[in-house]
Amino acid sequence: LVPFQLQTFYTSPRFKQMFTGGDGRIQGRVNVDGQTVDHVKVLHAYAYILQHFYDIQLEFDYPLIFTAIDPGTGLDRHFRIDFDARFTTVKTVGPLPSLTEADKQHLLAHLADPHELMSLLPPERFAFEGFAIINAVDVTDQEVISSLKRDLIEKESIISNARFYGLQQRMQTLFRKPDLFFELSALQGDEVLSLNCNRQIEYSCIYADSEHHCINEYEGSVYARACCEGEVLLVEDLTTYPHRTEIEDKLIRQGLRNFVVAPLHYQDNLIGTLSLGSPRPGDLHALNIMKLRDVLPLFAVSIHRSLEEFDTRLQAVIKEQCTAIHPSVEWRFRQAALRWTEQYFSKSMTEMEPIVFDNVYPLYGVSDIRSSSRQRSAGIQADLLEHLRMAQDILCLGHGHKPLPILDHMAHHVGKWKSHIAADFGAGDELSVIDLLRRDVEPLFETLSQFSPEIAEKIDTYRSAIDPQLGTIYRRRRDFEESVMCINEVLSSYLDKEQEKAQAMFPHYFEKHKSDGIEYGIYIGASMVENGQFDLLYLHNLRLWQLMVMCGIVRLADQMRSKLKVPLELA
Repeated sequence: LVPFQLQTFYTSPRFKQMFTGGDGRIQGRVNVDGQTVDHVKVLHAYAYILQHFYDIQLEFDYPLIFTAIDPGTGLDRHFRIDFDARFTTVKTVGPLPSLTEADKQHLLAHLADPHELMSLLPPERFAFEGFAIINAVDVTDQEVISSLKRDLIEKESIISNARFYGLQQRMQTLFRKPDLFFELSALQGDEVLSLNCNRQIEYSCIYADSEHHCINEYEGSVYARACCEGEVLLVEDLTTYPHRTEIEDKLIRQGLRNFVVAPLHYQDNLIGTLSLGSPRPGDLHALNIMKLRDVLPLFAVSIHRSLEEFDTRLQAVIKEQCTAIHPSVEWRFRQAALRWTEQYFSKSMTEMEPIVFDNVYPLYGVSDIRSSSRQRSAGIQADLLEHLRMAQDILCLGHGHKPLPILDHMAHHVGKWKSHIAADFGAGDELSVIDLLRRDVEPLFETLSQFSPEIAEKIDTYRSAIDPQLGTIYRRRRDFEESVMCINEVLSSYLDKEQEKAQAMFPHYFEKHKSDGIEYGIYIGASMVENGQFDLLYLHNLRLWQLMVMCGIVRLADQMRSKLKVPLELA
């Protein structure tokens, strides 16, 4: 090369074929823009000048990658450009510019700025002579794999027409096969979702933009074998493949002879496949297939991300169209949501189909707290009687200090309520008592507290005994409710653990409610499992499970009774 120009005066035949035109000037795309190329040339020149004249050693090496079209395949080839300047010399034009120590320090601090370099060392004061040698090293594989890694990080790497086509071009470049067939498949339940450049991507959705096949269609095929063995499977020639199925015949009809299937795993779970094909037997062989090793995990991550995004869409549909669902029947709602999604993308959107489970067996169980309503009512009654008694004591004590008729009247009125509550406590009496005390009695306390320190102390005790939220005494009722909550939590936790065991025996619908005790409902039947297989043995098993669970609940309740503030008995 002429120094610091892309003009050759001698080239090897292969270099000429790949890079130079008739005028000897290097052609091709560079991995950086023209401004950066000019910047790099300037920095190379000044690094040479500083080393030669000022004994400043600079290590400067900027990787330039040239991309050229291979005339044999029409595909891109990538080359690293190595420059050898051993036969290049530099001389001064006029006196050598002097540099002080301060200039050198300033220059070293601004090496990346060509304008600073030019101001201290004007370029017209130096001239280069000789020639440079350039070597182009093929780095196509490394560049393509790096590009694939960058592409597959992108969110829509496999669900965009342009990006998927770009992936196919890179795979064709990697294997040097311009007619290479490239396909990705994802596993979604019992369906296989296939993506290739023969299908238009319109919705940026792996489900809507793919071909759907039942997983059973692939039984015995090269896909199934590769997935079962967990290894890349290479078929030299499909026409002589001894285990041909309809899948292989379909590939042959597409013009493919040489075929490769690589299973894709995400966190040790099979998530899909990557397929490559060629119309010529032997095009793909064990050596070039090794190039896939570094990119297969990235394809798996990309498929997993697209499936997760689709699953998020699906969950949004279920939440929008359905109520809360039990995990055991989530599969049925996913089926309905998938069908609704297909109708939506095919522009024939209708309402989601009704979800009905026919011919199911219902089971029921309850552990109720015996006489809970009576015990709760007794707790409220006792709290109200204590509340009235404390109010009446304050009124009587105040009347003793100052015999005001109003105090005697209110004390008598409160006494009548005490007698009524003790003898015939009714549903609305609690609110009436609270209203009476708050409206007629408690406003008197401000004045009564001034009668004597003893009355003031009684009023303080009264106020501290009142629950601020309920406006009344909340002791015995709280003891009862805390005891109920404690036993409910223990029994509910026990039932949840036992229910996990029951689900492992056979999946079923389960719902649980807590009030004064625990009750649950179970539905089991063929329509509630995805494969539709059911036997009455499972029903008998669940009935036996119910009896065993109830025995366990009785034992727990007996163990807890002595620890509760209110001893509760289960029915």
